[in-house]
Order: sequence, then C-alpha cells, then structure tokens
Amino acid sequence: MQISRRSFVQTSAVAAGAYAVPAAAQRAGAPRSVPPAVAALKPFPGKATPISDDERRARIGKARRLMVEHGMGAIVLEPGTSMNYFVNVRWGTSERPFLLVIPLKGELAYVAPGFEEARAREVTKFTNDIRVWQEDEDWGKVVAGILKDRGVATGKVGVEERVRFFIPEGLRAAAPQVQFVLATPVTAGCRMIKSPSEIALMQRANDITIEAYRAAFASLTDGMTQFEFGAVIRAAFDALGAPAGSAGAQFGRYSAFPHGSITPQKLKEGDVVLVDGGCTIEGYQSDITRTTVFGKPSQRQIDVWNLEKAAQTEAFKAAQVGATCESVDAAARQVITDAGFGPDYKVPGLPHRTGHGIGMDGHEWTNFVRGNKTRLAPGMCFSDEPMIAIYGEFGVRLEDCLYITDSGPKFFTLQSPSIDRPC
Repeated sequence: MQISRRSFVQTSAVAAGAYAVPAAAQRAGAPRSVPPAVAALKPFPGKATPISDDERRARIGKARRLMVEHGMGAIVLEPGTSMNYFVNVRWGTSERPFLLVIPLKGELAYVAPGFEEARAREVTKFTNDIRVWQEDEDWGKVVAGILKDRGVATGKVGVEERVRFFIPEGLRAAAPQVQFVLATPVTAGCRMIKSPSEIALMQRANDITIEAYRAAFASLTDGMTQFEFGAVIRAAFDALGAPAGSAGAQFGRYSAFPHGSITPQKLKEGDVVLVDGGCTIEGYQSDITRTTVFGKPSQRQIDVWNLEKAAQTEAFKAAQVGATCESVDAAARQVITDAGFGPDYKVPGLPHRTGHGIGMDGHEWTNFVRGNKTRLAPGMCFSDEPMIAIYGEFGVRLEDCLYITDSGPKFFTLQSPSIDRPC
C-alpha cells in the first residue's frame, strides 16, 4: 500500500472537541431539567466486545511485516493511541519518557522511570522485558541497549509522528549509528485497515450517536442557547451509556463556522441548527453532523441543504475500492462548484476537505483531500462531510462515516432524510 505523506494528518481531538466552546460556557449551559425525550432514553441494548489480546498480537505481526517492507529494524512508541492499539497500555506523558519498543525480531520491551517500575509491571502486556532508568541516568542509552540486544545497532528505526521532539533527539544522541525515521508507514499502515471487530465497535458508537441526536433534536426550544443544547446532547449520551459523548451546536449564521463560534447564541424561529459530535465505545469513535431548521425552512435553506446532500452522496458513490482519496473529494466538490459556489476552498462554498480517516482517533489517517493519491482498500474508514458555508447567512454540513468493503462503501448510519428530518 502506498502512503502519501502529504495528506495524512492526525489530530488527537474527537470531532466534537474541535469546536470552539469554552469549558466554562459548557458548564454554564446545563439544562434546568432533563427534556422528556432524553428522560425516556434507556441504555443502548447489547454489549460492546473489546478488542482481544489475540487481535493485538496479530497487529504486532502485521507491524513487523510492514517493518520488513519499509526497511525498519524496530519502531518506538510513546503513550497514546498507537500504544493503546498495539498493546492496550495507557500511560500519561511527562518529561520522563515511558516508551515501547516493538522490534522486528525478539521480544517487545518497555522503558520506564525507575521509580515507576512496579506500576509499569502492573499495566504492561506481551513481555516481561521492562528496563528502567534512574533520575540521573540517560534513558536514551536504555533504548539503545534494547535496540542492540535486538540486533538493531545500525539501520532504520521508526519513531511515530506524535512522539515529542525531545525523544528522537535523545535517541539520536544515544544511538548515533541508527537512522531514526517516521514510523508512519507501519503505524498508519496497520491502523488504517480496520478489522471486523473494530468496525463493530464503530457501528455501535455511530448507532448510539444517532439515538442521542434524535432525542436532542426533539428537545429544541425557542430561546435555548447553543451551550444548553450541547448539554442536552451530553445528557442523551449519558442516558444511552456513552458518557464520553458530546457535540458542538451552532445556530443561525454561526452554523457557517465549520468548527463553531464562541459567540453566545439563542435559538429562534427559522434558524439553521448544525450539530457535530460523537462518542467513544471501547476506544473507537463516531463522528456525525446533522443540519436542520428550527421551525419552517425557507426555500433557500432547502435548496442549499439538498445540494449538500447531493454532494455527500456523490462522494459516497466515488468511494470505490481502488479509487484515489482525492477523487472522492473531487466528486463532492464538483457538485458544489457546478451550483455556483467556490471554486476550490473559497466561500460561499466548501472550505475544507471532504472527509478524514476515523477509528480510535476522531481524525486519523487518511483524508479525502486533493493531492492524496492513496487508493481505497477494504477496511478503511472515513467521514463523508462536504460542507456549504455561507458566511453571514448559514451553513449546511451532513456527515456520516463510511467503511470500505470488498464490494464498495457502506455507511455506518443512514443519511439524513430531509432538512426537517435530521435523523
């Protein structure tokens, strides 16, 4: 698989977290009482099945095959999503490095501060090789020792792109004969292709999100603020058993801001309502946007909404196995520019890429964006979310996530039926 560096950008934020909503405003926005539609919700039926240790071992095996393909003798990970993905270990980051070395050959190894050894042995998996460094010692030399023991005294070692700058600098000083390179072809090469168990967790997260939205939209009232509406959505997620769920809401002309406005807003008749967010189930994300109108929509609002849905649909149709990621963006953008918006990223029009990868992170490799020639393969997961932003008027975005199967794309959720039926 070819991986285009240009268009693979990761962020750690869940989609809802990207909204410009002050924390104090969110707290202040709590509803005075739980709306009836939310109060009627029950925990979502069924049970999520966590990723098994056997599947994680298979991931490590795939990583090693990719290391061979890209000429790496090992990869080094810091705490974060990829460490969770491979070994299910969660650890905070500080100035004291805690690292995982996955070598091409031999046992995995962890590097931990000496005073944390006991805790490290409680939480680590798949190896007993935990090497420690004391406060007055060079942790880089401990990593260098592991690499030497695994036969990687020279050659390439991958460091994940999210690793903080001082860590590869310390590794280069401690192991000058080793060439430290980006581990992205290995980490993204594994994480981009989801297994059936990962797809199932994402399906559950998406199903819960739709139910939360359904109850929340039934709770819109004249004069409520966007923060109050956000709190209603969070209450819906809580009731459904997804307490990490949240969403950003924007009303009226502020719906044209792709990631929202901090300006206080009060809902009134005729306002466009745009909601974007999701939840996390066993570490896997959903990301859904719905746009509707409070009250009776104008013809202008209906026309733009219908155009947006047509663009989303064309992107979905274009997302076939073997198609390039950029061709999906082009398909959606063509619909919007043919209607007189844009061109390119100009507004009124589509000001951002058509979609992003999604999985354990709300945004992860890879993207539906111009210049990304990566070809779609079964197991890849994306958002499909072209937007029409008309500053000073309103914005419309419809977002559903999809996954690629052998026979083509499938949505996790049904597209929004109409402007007055968001779910």
